[in-house]
Amino acid sequence: MRVTKGAQIVTATALLALAVAACGGSGDTSSSSSGTAAAGNAGAVRVEIAEPQHDLIPGNTTETAGAEVLNALFVGLVDYDAEKKPYNRIAESIESTDSTTWTVKLKDGYKWHNGEPVVAQNFVDSWNYTANGANAQEGNYFFGSIAGYDELNPGEGKTPSATTLSGLKVVDDKTFTVQLKNPFSGFPTMLGYTAFSPLPKAAFESEGKLKADFGSNPVGNGPFKIAKPWKRGTDQTISTVRNEEFKEGKAKVDAVDFKIYTDLATAFNDLRAGNLDIMDQLPPEAIATAKQEFGDRYIEQPSSGIGYIGFPVESGADYAKNADIRKAISMAIDRKTITETVFSGTRVPADDFISPVVAGYRQGACGEACTYDPAKAKALFQQAGGDKMSEVVIGYNGDGGHKEWIEAIANNLRTNLGAKVTPKPVEKFATILDDLGAKKWTGSFRMAWIMDYPSPENYLRPQFGSGGSSNYSGFKSKEFDDLLTKGDAAKTLDEGVKYYQQADDLVLKELPYIPVYFYQTNGAYSQHVKNVKIDPFERIDLFNVEKA
Repeated sequence: MRVTKGAQIVTATALLALAVAACGGSGDTSSSSSGTAAAGNAGAVRVEIAEPQHDLIPGNTTETAGAEVLNALFVGLVDYDAEKKPYNRIAESIESTDSTTWTVKLKDGYKWHNGEPVVAQNFVDSWNYTANGANAQEGNYFFGSIAGYDELNPGEGKTPSATTLSGLKVVDDKTFTVQLKNPFSGFPTMLGYTAFSPLPKAAFESEGKLKADFGSNPVGNGPFKIAKPWKRGTDQTISTVRNEEFKEGKAKVDAVDFKIYTDLATAFNDLRAGNLDIMDQLPPEAIATAKQEFGDRYIEQPSSGIGYIGFPVESGADYAKNADIRKAISMAIDRKTITETVFSGTRVPADDFISPVVAGYRQGACGEACTYDPAKAKALFQQAGGDKMSEVVIGYNGDGGHKEWIEAIANNLRTNLGAKVTPKPVEKFATILDDLGAKKWTGSFRMAWIMDYPSPENYLRPQFGSGGSSNYSGFKSKEFDDLLTKGDAAKTLDEGVKYYQQADDLVLKELPYIPVYFYQTNGAYSQHVKNVKIDPFERIDLFNVEKA
C-alpha cells in the first residue's frame, strides 16, 4: 500500500457553485508552493512525482511517490498483469501444501546493478531488516504473518528476544522457505508489494545494519539504476539510467528523471511546455481542457484508489473519537454532487472500503452511513453533541490537488450540520503522514489508498488492523483482526472473501475513515514520448515507454 497523495482532477467552476452555498467557516485559499525541478539527465524521460516520504528503501516506502521510483529500480518475486492477476517474476515457484510453510525457488539470471547475482539470502536479509521493529521501517507490518515476527516486535518498552525472523530459512542460493504463524492462502499474492523486494549484500555494513547512504544511492535489480546519489529534501530530481544487464531485456529509453513538484499546476505547465513528459495525475484546472488539448495523449481509466476522510479515533479531538458524529459527517457529504461536478464525473461515489476493481466489493455495503441525508445527519450530529463542539478541522496535503473537494465537503458540513469547519492545508504529503504517524494530528484528515496487491485484505488490514502499517486512525478491534485471520486461513483467496467482508462491515459501522469516492486515473504525456501505460496500481510502465 500505498497511501497516495493525489486527488487528480477537479473543476474550479463547479467548486465555485458549491462555495456559494457555504454558510460560514474558514475558507483557506492559500496555495502550495511552486515546485522546482533541477536539470537531470539530458534526453531522459521526465516523470512528475511528489517528494518521497523517506529515502529510497523498499521496506520503508508505503506511499506512491517513493514507490514509483522504486518500481524502476527493483523487481520482486511476483508482479501483476493487466487483469491484476499475480505472476512469478524472480520466483520460479512459490508452493505450499498447507498454506503455512512455503517454499520459494528463484529463477536464474537476475543480477544486482553491481553485477552480483540475486540469491535467496538477499530476500531473507531484506525481510529480516524490515521486520525488525528496531529499524522502524514503514513496511514492517506486512511481515506480521511470518513466524518470529512477535519476538522482533514485542511492543513499546519491551526488549526484542530475537534479531531475525525464525520463520525464514535459506536452503540454497535459489531456495528459501517461509514458515507462517497461521495458514494464509493469499501469501504469494502479496509478494509483489514493494516491501517484499530483496536487498543486496552491498546494502548492509554488517549483519542486519543498513549502510547510512544506501537509501540515497540504492543498488537495485530492476530495469533502471540510480544515476547519481539523491539527497532527499534538497535535490529536486531523482536521475536513473537504463540497466543494460537487466535479465528481462533493455528498457526502450536510456534514462528516466523523476522530477519532484510541490504544486501540480506548476508540473502541468511544464508538461504543456514540453519540459515534463508524464503525469499520472492532473491538477484541478486541467480537467476542462486536458482531453481536447492532449487528445490520444490523455489517459482516463479506472484505478484501484479510494479517497477518504479519516479520523484519529484514539488520540484525536472529541468529534474524531465519536462514532455517531463520524457517521453524521458521512451522511452530510453529498458524494454524488462532488463526484459529478467537482470531479466532472471522473469519480464514483464510494460505498465500500473495498474497491470495485477487486473481488469482495459489494455495491451499497456502506448503507445508510454513505447515503446523503442532511436531515438525519443533522439530527444525529446534534444528538451526539456535535453542535456543542468548537470546530471540525479537515487536514489535507497541498501537493495533491485536494483543495477543491475538501472545501466542497467543508461547505456540506457547514450547510447541513451547522458546524464550524476549517480546511487546513499542509504543504507536503510526507509532512502530514509524519504528523499522523507521531499522533500529533488531532483533527480529521484527507487520506487515500491504492492497492499494493489485488486482495480485499489489502484494503483492510494495513489501514485498520491492530498495528497496521498505515493505520493512521488508530482503530483497534480484536473481532476485526480475528475475521481477517479467518479469511487468511481459507483454502483459497476466493473462499476467504466472506470473512474479509465481515471485517469490512465492522469498519463500515465504526467509520474510522469515511469512504468518499473511488478513484480514476487521469494522466497525460508529452509529444516527446509514446506507449505510456498506467496500471490499476497507478504505476507507470517505464520499461515500455518510448521516445516519440
